[in-house]
Parts: sequence; structure tokens; C-alpha cells
Amino acid sequence: MDNNQLKRRLYVICVTILVAGLCGAALIYQFADEAPAGASNYIMVDGIAYPVPQQLTKRYIRDLERFGGKSAVLFDEINRWFDALWRGKALGITLGWLSVIVSLAIFLFARWLPSERE
Repeated sequence: MDNNQLKRRLYVICVTILVAGLCGAALIYQFADEAPAGASNYIMVDGIAYPVPQQLTKRYIRDLERFGGKSAVLFDEINRWFDALWRGKALGITLGWLSVIVSLAIFLFARWLPSERE
């Protein structure tokens, strides 16, 4: 197989990944519910109860910092942020960005390949 055929195939793969990824991301974003946080505490404001996850309370953060230091609090926040990327509507956004990045990488690789004329 010559480089021109390989380039064409890579371009087709690039477009296929981009279209399928963005369509899947749009469907997930449209139909996914926001993942509710596991709330065990509630805050009352003007007679309305608002759920608060256990991990966001001052006591939890203070205990985590006491046992693991500030780095444990930082890593806990990073872990929760990364975990939130794979739930609910955020999953659709994450999938959309991943499909754009992967298709762009394949596109750039195909452009990098030398053509038959060179």
C-alpha cells in the first residue's frame, strides 16, 4: 500500500471518529441526567433543605487534612473532579473532547506522512 492510500484511509478514519464521537457525545449529553451527589447532610436556607455531599463538609476536609495533610485534600479534590468527568452530562462533554483530540492526532499524523511525489 502506498502512502497516498494510507493517507486517504487515515483521513477517513479521522472523520469517522470525529462524527461518531460527536454524535455519541451529543446523545449522551441530551439524555443523561445530572449525577446526584450522595448527600448525607442537608443545609436549611429559608426553610428549604439543600443536600450537601459528605465530602464537602468542613468536618470531612478538616479530618482529611489532619490525617493526610494539605496534599491529601488536594488529591481528594483532583480525584473527585476526575471522577465527575465520567458521570452525567459531563460524560458527553468529555467524550466530545476526546473524539476531537483523537481525530486531530490522526489527522496530523496523516499530514506528517510524506506523499509519493516526495
